[in-house]
Amino acid sequence: MILEMVRANGAVSLRELARVVQTSEVTVRRDVRALEAEGLLDRRHGGAVLPGGFTRESGFPQRAMAATAEKTAIAEYAAGMVREGEAIVVGAGTTTQELARRLARVPGLTVVTNSLLVAQALAHANRVEVVMTGGTLRGSNYALVGSGAEQSLLGLRVSRAFLSGSGLTADRGLSTSNMLAASVDRALVRAAAEVVVLADHTKLGMDTAFQTVPSDHIAQLVSDQPPPAAEGDKAAGVLEALAAQGVRIALAGAGGGPAGGGAAKHPGEPPPPPAGGRRDVPLPRGTRLLRRLDG
Repeated sequence: MILEMVRANGAVSLRELARVVQTSEVTVRRDVRALEAEGLLDRRHGGAVLPGGFTRESGFPQRAMAATAEKTAIAEYAAGMVREGEAIVVGAGTTTQELARRLARVPGLTVVTNSLLVAQALAHANRVEVVMTGGTLRGSNYALVGSGAEQSLLGLRVSRAFLSGSGLTADRGLSTSNMLAASVDRALVRAAAEVVVLADHTKLGMDTAFQTVPSDHIAQLVSDQPPPAAEGDKAAGVLEALAAQGVRIALAGAGGGPAGGGAAKHPGEPPPPPAGGRRDVPLPRGTRLLRRLDG
């Protein structure tokens, strides 16, 4: 069943595998190692993927069901970053869809998006203006792509872009499996003064075909606490490498509160004061991101 899930989804977390097969993560990890030894799959940070250097894109239903608790916490944290009256862009993805559901409570907000699901989540928010790009509908993730989408973003300037993707590494930054989606994401980035990436720990260390945001263009990463296991150590290594490059790291815990800390953009810069139940904590270089700071 493990191999079937990986073949169907392209990438599956150990947590999700353990839930589906109704066993412990320790047992799943042992089985994954055995399958890797046979060359049937590759172990990655917190999960398993198809053999090869790059992961392929799984279907939207599978992506929507993966790491749901983590995505909810990340979205709750990210929504707390958005100010009243702000103009932002929100890219396509299951995590950004969760963010959009929480943005409906921010008055005076303007959201530019190429995602039908983001627009739908905000359709009945009375005090939020939604601006959609043009483009051609890509049914696998309900997003508008192509030259029409990119052209409609020309001349746009907003304060921040909130983006997700298929993988995030310290070397290449954020990436995705589809060329058209990557091109529109790059146009969204060009429209924003600052880029915030939303990526749960299962995407840390994953490398996919098309780069969307280089590491040095990412202002902040909102992720979740990596699990206290070997795969979690690898995910924490990605967080540390990004922090060393100047990316601010915020780890959201269950319920949307902070579960860990990050690095200020400039070493020695004090963290911002707590606001709306969230905080960033300075991360000294070399500090491991495996200890919860909220008890």
